[in-house]
Order: sequence, then C-alpha cells, then structure tokens
Amino acid sequence: MIMLKFVGGVLIFGAASMYGFLQAAHYVRRPKQIRGLINALGRMETEIAYALTPLPEAFASLSKQVADPLSSLFRLMSERLLSSHGESTRDLWQMTVKEVWGRTSMRQSEQEVILQLGPILGLSDQSDQIKHLRLASSQLQSEEKDARDEQLRYEKMWKSLGVLIGALLVILIY
Repeated sequence: MIMLKFVGGVLIFGAASMYGFLQAAHYVRRPKQIRGLINALGRMETEIAYALTPLPEAFASLSKQVADPLSSLFRLMSERLLSSHGESTRDLWQMTVKEVWGRTSMRQSEQEVILQLGPILGLSDQSDQIKHLRLASSQLQSEEKDARDEQLRYEKMWKSLGVLIGALLVILIY
C-alpha cells in the first residue's frame, strides 16, 4: 500500500511538473518561430526581387529553408497553388495560414500580420510586394521583442509553478 502511494505521488508530481515545463516550452518556441518567419519573409523578398521566381516555386524553396511548422505552411501553399482550380492566391493563403497556425506557438497578432500578405502576393507589382513584405517583417520584429519579454517573464515562472503545484498536490493528497 505504501509503495502504491509513493508511485501515485511520483506520477502526480511528474505530471504537474511536465505540464509546467510544456507551458514554459511554448514561451521558448514563440520568439524562435517569429524569427524564422521574419527570415522566411526576407528570403521571399529576395526570390521576388532578384530571382523573379514564380510563387509556387518560391514557396517550395522556402519550405526547404525553414523549420517546421513554418515549412509545412510554405509547402502546403506551394502545393495548393500548383493544384489550384481558379481559387485566388488570397483565399489559398488564408486557408493555409489558418490550417497551419494551430501547430505554431505564435499568437493571433502574428497571424493577422501574415494574413495581410494574402491580397498582395502574386497580384501586385514587384515593388509593392517587397514593400508589404518589409512592413510585415518590421511588424513581426516588434512582436518578436514582445515574445522575448514574455519568455523572460513567464518561462521560469511556469517551470517553478508546475513543480510547486505538483508538490502541493502530493502533500494535500497524502
């Protein structure tokens, strides 16, 4: 009976601690993913400005240069553009961003910045697209700064909170 209580206590403590560490990991991933998105937009700008690459090829190239889940965003967009049956780039972009966004650690504010690119991708002239990509990058840099501030503020707190709540539950139960 004592061994069963001990094992139960360890499991409760471990589960609460793991939850805290998983929440902390979310705060660590968000600035990295925003930075990856900023880099991807810079690469897209290069593809549009200098290589004059068609959008499906540019998205396919980007999908190989960034980490997941962003790579799946660009890969899916490339596939959808290639197999499009008259849907607009804007609609495909919105559908793809909304589908993939749940797998990221990024928030609604970053999603809105990215969704604003949909109406101009492939439809406006080169200089207008570059202008919008730079604007999105600068907005994302502001979001990245906020994400880093949140990481500093909340990462350690969630780790400690998970361990402390686990210890409290074990004490209260036993």
